[in-house]
Amino acid sequence: MRAMILEQTAPLERNPEPLVLVDIPQPEPGPAEILIEVSTCGVCHTELDEIEGRLKPSRMPVIPGHQVVGRVAATGRDVTRFANGERVGVGWIHSSCGSENENLSPEFRATGKDVNGGYAEFMVVGENYAYRIPDVFDDVTAAPLLCAGGVGYRSLRLSGLRDGASLGLTGFGGSGHLVLQLAQYMFPSSPVYVFARNERERQFARSLGAYWTGDTKERPPQLLDAIIDTTPAWLPVLEGLRNLKPGGRLVINAIRKESADRGLLAEIDYAEHLWMEKELKTVANVTAADIREFLAVAATIPLRPAVDTYPLEAANRALQDLQHGGLRGAKVLVVKNS
Repeated sequence: MRAMILEQTAPLERNPEPLVLVDIPQPEPGPAEILIEVSTCGVCHTELDEIEGRLKPSRMPVIPGHQVVGRVAATGRDVTRFANGERVGVGWIHSSCGSENENLSPEFRATGKDVNGGYAEFMVVGENYAYRIPDVFDDVTAAPLLCAGGVGYRSLRLSGLRDGASLGLTGFGGSGHLVLQLAQYMFPSSPVYVFARNERERQFARSLGAYWTGDTKERPPQLLDAIIDTTPAWLPVLEGLRNLKPGGRLVINAIRKESADRGLLAEIDYAEHLWMEKELKTVANVTAADIREFLAVAATIPLRPAVDTYPLEAANRALQDLQHGGLRGAKVLVVKNS
């Protein structure tokens, strides 16, 4: 099978084509696993974290990709939940302990980091960590729902937002534009404020119904009840803490932060950024329940991801576009045309 593999970690600027197209044997499902013929796979900033070494894969070489959509091609002898031909998805959680807090468990294994992921024609996963894709979504638009959407759903729940309270979003890429639509459905009376570094992102946010948009350093017309940071940088964290109401909560929706502006942390002022019972919370992975719940909500809305597509062999170009911005919405690799 064709696959894009990562053999070593290095900054993308130093190694602009970190993934190599190879032909390797097709995997075989274990007793409780299913084999998926991949049709699409979303491209996530977490892949950049892996490639650049901020989140080191536990195995090398590894096939990245954890926003996977495809069809069941074979099942292990103990599988009961799925049959051949069914359309399924796989997210960041590849396996864990199965508890309510499985996202925090030492048994957590990540798709495309600890096991091979979806930048390939086939992959395997345990039947408890695969999800039926609602019919309302095609394969391309379903892919970013498996991570950008699922983790966005978790971050929105962790924000503690109530209908009518104000929500801020810092950054407006693959996850941010889904969280905005999700918030509008779950909290219809809550105004959403979007902080984005370029005007094209701000225009995109306004087209989706954002109440207010501004630059990352711009002050909104009022302090906010909750803010979700979807960026890889530290500046939005500091600015977000400034923009919170007393008792407000900032949720960081990122597995790792880049180091380019880490020095800004030395500028944290207790009275300005943290006092008055402000809260700071991070999103750590997702659970299988998060993804199942979110897919049902997304289908009800129905959520409409904005997507740019690339062939599998152009995965390096998709990563470059993700790193440098300029294209709105999510990036998705088309592995097989459905």
